[in-house]
Amino acid sequence: MPILNSIAALHEEVTAWRRDLHAHPELQFDVHRTAGIVAEKLKAFGCDDVVTGIGRTGVVGVIHGRASGSGRVIGLRADMDALPLHEITGLPHASTVAGKMHACGHDGHTAMLLGAAKYLAETRNFDGTAIVIFQPAEEGEKGGEAMVKDGLMERFGIQEVYGMHNAPGLPVGQFALRPGPLLAAVDNFTIQIEGKGGHAARPHQAVDTILVTAQIVIAVQSIVSRNIDPLKNAVITIGAFNGGTVGNVIPQTAELRGTVRTHDGAVRDFIEKQLKHVAETVASAYGAKATVVHERVVPVTVNDPAHTPHAADAAALVVGDAGVNRDTMPIMGGEDFSYMLEARPGAFIFIGQGDTAPVHHPAYDFNDEIIPIGVSYWAKLVESRLPA
Repeated sequence: MPILNSIAALHEEVTAWRRDLHAHPELQFDVHRTAGIVAEKLKAFGCDDVVTGIGRTGVVGVIHGRASGSGRVIGLRADMDALPLHEITGLPHASTVAGKMHACGHDGHTAMLLGAAKYLAETRNFDGTAIVIFQPAEEGEKGGEAMVKDGLMERFGIQEVYGMHNAPGLPVGQFALRPGPLLAAVDNFTIQIEGKGGHAARPHQAVDTILVTAQIVIAVQSIVSRNIDPLKNAVITIGAFNGGTVGNVIPQTAELRGTVRTHDGAVRDFIEKQLKHVAETVASAYGAKATVVHERVVPVTVNDPAHTPHAADAAALVVGDAGVNRDTMPIMGGEDFSYMLEARPGAFIFIGQGDTAPVHHPAYDFNDEIIPIGVSYWAKLVESRLPA
């Protein structure tokens, strides 16, 4: 792989940064240590400006090229937050914080973008401005939206924006992306069911919320299988069923919680409406009442068709054309980089992590072998989009 010597020389240093971040995970917007380290390093690299507190705890670094005649500005984004999981890797750099771990590789994302920032600030072999964006709260708290609402794009004049995520199962030295929808919209829902509590031996005198809730679980599965075009992607998963505390009492209330994943706006709208209709109708048929709360968490991550080739071409400069899948299958996971892609055109790309534990698993660890590849991708993307 054509990794520049100067970037290869950073490998050990960036790995040390990554492992330190891994050992000290922070959640959601509470990434003060991580953001502080990022800001300190960006200043030490000689960035032209370093701004903290964007989107509450986000950090932005500004790096001007040797020339600025093009007036072009490109944004590069990494996420900083960890997950509320207990790590079981047993590694020397394992989490030192009980119940928190970097199980999605955001420590690696942050470290790789820091490595790219150091390289770009030293070489400045481009015409225009590179904006390095370090985002908090990607894991379900809409940190991307918070940064956009805080004026990220306008304040720094960002014209196009790019993101990258590690991909377990994709071989090291491989990239994957596609134009159009890449990751799904994420919605969460809660269904509260109220019946009539009573003695388990006298169900005829009660309205059994356990039975009603079970029927709703079954009925909900027909929404996708019998209402959605089989050629369009949709998933409804109920992950929590809570009701009752003892075996001889019919509980007064029960609750379901789940998630919806879609790639199409019309499908998303239909499922939200139909989920409410099915839950309320089934509950009513049994004499119970269902109340549905539906939350839209993040929109579909849509790669701009005109900018996706730029990301793919930059990746090919690092790993060759054969190492880039330009038409990968979309996935049902979600990513709040979607808010940035709604604000500016750009693309999101996956970098191969190799044969490791999946993300969001307590045995996961970022593969440090891919650090020079990821740093090189960022460098080539800036230099190719902002040629000197």
